[in-house]
Amino acid sequence: MKKLFWLVPALALMTAPGAALAGVSEEEAERLEEGGDLTPWGAEKAGNEDGSIPAWDGGLTEIPDCYEGEGSWYCNPFPDDEPAYVITADNVDEYADLLSEGQKAMFETYPESYKMPVYETRRNFRNPEFIYEGTRRNATEANLGGGGEALEGAINGYPFPIPKSGHEVIWNHKTRYLGRWVQRWNNQFAVTQNGRYNRVTIREDVYFPYNFPGNEPEDLDNVLIYFLQVVTEPPRLAGTITLVHETMDQVKEPRRAWQYNPGQRRLRRAPNVAYDNPGTASDGLRTNDQTDTFNGAMDRYTWKLVGKKEMLVPANSYPLHNQDLSYDDIVTSGHINQDHTRYERRRVWIVDAETKPGTTHIYKRRKFYVDEDGWQIRLVDIYDRRDELWRFQEAHTVLAYDKPFQVPIGETIYDLQNGRYLVQALNNEHPENVEREFDADYFKPSNVSRQATR
Repeated sequence: MKKLFWLVPALALMTAPGAALAGVSEEEAERLEEGGDLTPWGAEKAGNEDGSIPAWDGGLTEIPDCYEGEGSWYCNPFPDDEPAYVITADNVDEYADLLSEGQKAMFETYPESYKMPVYETRRNFRNPEFIYEGTRRNATEANLGGGGEALEGAINGYPFPIPKSGHEVIWNHKTRYLGRWVQRWNNQFAVTQNGRYNRVTIREDVYFPYNFPGNEPEDLDNVLIYFLQVVTEPPRLAGTITLVHETMDQVKEPRRAWQYNPGQRRLRRAPNVAYDNPGTASDGLRTNDQTDTFNGAMDRYTWKLVGKKEMLVPANSYPLHNQDLSYDDIVTSGHINQDHTRYERRRVWIVDAETKPGTTHIYKRRKFYVDEDGWQIRLVDIYDRRDELWRFQEAHTVLAYDKPFQVPIGETIYDLQNGRYLVQALNNEHPENVEREFDADYFKPSNVSRQATR
């Protein structure tokens, strides 16, 4: 199929930059309810014409027998699945309409080794019922103010399940349900052309007050996410800390950020933890706003909602999230070992972001491909200031079926111009992501500073 569903976000085009963008009508929001044509978070319930994308039937509701409970590994609920076909440099032209420019560039750059195993599409996504209820309320009550930088009237769910603008699609990604609190191990590898790498191990503690049952917008103190990142190895970086309070209204108050350097033994305000400043220990291969594929303020870009299209994207990446794989099994020369990846045909929203006149960013333009099932950014094509393709980004996730939400288990950023790449969020040789109770006090700078100097 060669279908692209073009949208004209008229509301966004007619609205003045500083005005609030209103939610959809009650009649349109009824599409999210039982009997409507949309899932509770806004995806199309129906499959596609040829059946390669199935209808959504409620998602994966039964926990696999192989799962041993909280803290154990998220095993593959589809162990018997085999690739329906494998795309290589020899047959990539047959699938060009289903691939992004970044994906096609990977085949051109690594014709002997790059491949994409394509599996049956499993629409197993689901979220807790309170997220569905919050999303239904948000559909008519959520607004964007401050030129798209202020989220207003939203809580406990996706703010814009029926999006009318690129801003709204990206806000859905930024607020997607990732649990109430989580502790995870994030292993990051900056890989050279010959496949050598430096590994950095990071513990991340996260609290999501926005998605905490019972909270109302006024309860949040303008904070969407509390985030604490502690480097544990290598020894030369151990003890480095980044603390972030991500705000909902970034016009009223920009992101609050602090960093702790063990050599200085002080937690300092760090306004540079944003935009295109280099990410922690990323060897210049990741900007701060590329964590979680995109995060933070959007004010340096225009955001155009292009439409929706069927594409081949990473999904249900259980073969990659395998406890039996070592990091050496995954991190190889040029790109991660594609034998362990899984791609599916899915419908994605396409958002074009281009730097505004008078602003700067090392990336002139980015094209985001956002999965309709769960609002996860799956792919990003990234262009330099000459408007040439520079980098390509992918996000591999699995469904944490006991929670339930999607967990990022591998994020890659490929530099197509120098042959290097960064992979992060791997934890194959470390403990599984777990829920650990935090509150806002845990993320106070004074508390973090006391922990750091012990």
